[in-house]
Amino acid sequence: MPLELSAEDLPEIAATAGVPHYQRGSLTPGIVHFGVGNFHRAHQAVYLDSLFNLGLDHDWALVGAGVRANDAEMREKLLGQDYLTTVVEQEAGGTSARVTGAMIDFLPVGDVAAIGEALADPKVRIVSLTVTEGGYYIDPASQRFDVDHPDIVADSVNPEAPKTVFGLILLGLQLRRERGIQPFTVMSCDNIPGNGHVTQNAVAGLAELINPELASWVRELVAFPNGMVDRITPATGQRERDALEADFGIVDAWPVFCEEFKQWVLEDHFPAGRPALEKVGVQFVPDVAPYEHMKIRILNGGHATIAYPAGLLDIHFVHEAMEHPLVRAFLEKVEREEIVPVVPPVPDTDLGDYYQLIERRFSNPKIGDTIQRLCLDGSNRQPKFILPSAADRLAAGQSVTGLALVSALWARYCYGESDSGKPIPPNDPNWERLTALAKQAKSDPVAWLSMGDIFGPLASNPTYVAAFTTALSSLWSRGTKATLEAYLGGTL
Repeated sequence: MPLELSAEDLPEIAATAGVPHYQRGSLTPGIVHFGVGNFHRAHQAVYLDSLFNLGLDHDWALVGAGVRANDAEMREKLLGQDYLTTVVEQEAGGTSARVTGAMIDFLPVGDVAAIGEALADPKVRIVSLTVTEGGYYIDPASQRFDVDHPDIVADSVNPEAPKTVFGLILLGLQLRRERGIQPFTVMSCDNIPGNGHVTQNAVAGLAELINPELASWVRELVAFPNGMVDRITPATGQRERDALEADFGIVDAWPVFCEEFKQWVLEDHFPAGRPALEKVGVQFVPDVAPYEHMKIRILNGGHATIAYPAGLLDIHFVHEAMEHPLVRAFLEKVEREEIVPVVPPVPDTDLGDYYQLIERRFSNPKIGDTIQRLCLDGSNRQPKFILPSAADRLAAGQSVTGLALVSALWARYCYGESDSGKPIPPNDPNWERLTALAKQAKSDPVAWLSMGDIFGPLASNPTYVAAFTTALSSLWSRGTKATLEAYLGGTL
């Protein structure tokens, strides 16, 4: 008989899955986390659960928070199961499940007063966030905080009733400042180069619009450590719920399925204190930048490289894309010839070995990651994962044939129709704009590069423009398969 996930049923669930070894009633809050999605629950929450299982740092439990409608849905689901989550790790050789209990509360979404008071609680010493690459109000081309975004303008006009994550964080910091409480550390867990600096610019940038003195206080006294996070975590659907019930006898409203591999590299800059995460595998280093560059360029850039050709070839799962000889060969050639050579050295790491690890992880047949997920939000991901490598190669006078083809495949995908004529559903916050430009670019590829906010100086670089034009023209005249064959054969 399947068991509904709950604290009461943990003793019985322990027969098929790992469960917390600690008394959850002994936990007290130390971290408020914005953006309680699958990645957070498969990553930060798992590390904390492991630490608590060692009998350590029970004053660092998680409290969830959010600002979006799906945050409210997540809160409702987790509340119904005592804030427990089943994490299922899947590898070719086997599958295992564990129930994590590091979260002890989830603040009411939209309740500014409750969130503000939670952030002002002296017990809370870290505020962390996973709000996706597109959630930081960054201008894609300049990578600067967008002070003119309507959400930011609204929060600057009405700072006592903020609607954004950064407005809420600033409200909490202001309350602590007024009450003489040490500021919490703000820790981004998103895939953005220099994510600590980016988060600081967002919080201080909003503060500058409200009170320049407050902005100076934020920049001087609030810590924003940089970090690199990594774990492939697909979206949850009925497939995952059914698999959990069938394989482990657990009914979880929102389980998380993920790969076994995980990594977290952090700058050790936590003036208000931190949990001893180094005891459960977190790397604390003086400079995260080399690890960030490696992961964002090779892994996230690799995801973007396989996503759009696979999408145009009607491939559903990522491991199926890796089984396609053209897609796999395309990934390897772009990585080894154009991406890896411009990644700076990383301490104690062989970049060739790291790429081989990425290739194996992408090929995991059990993970169930979808091409549609990898194709999501290209307008925010291309400027972070693909275009910087192209810019570095151009600066060194090197070829960008493969990287330009990656972006051309994105343009072709945004036309909204695969090579077989199958409709591609909207998959980007800017989908309407992208599809309009993709239709123009069918006959005039340069129209796609008119998005100066995304392509920046690349849009006027003759070498890049020529490579992109050749690639997109080939995709339209010959199709995806023939274009990949031409690139792999050195004739594109």
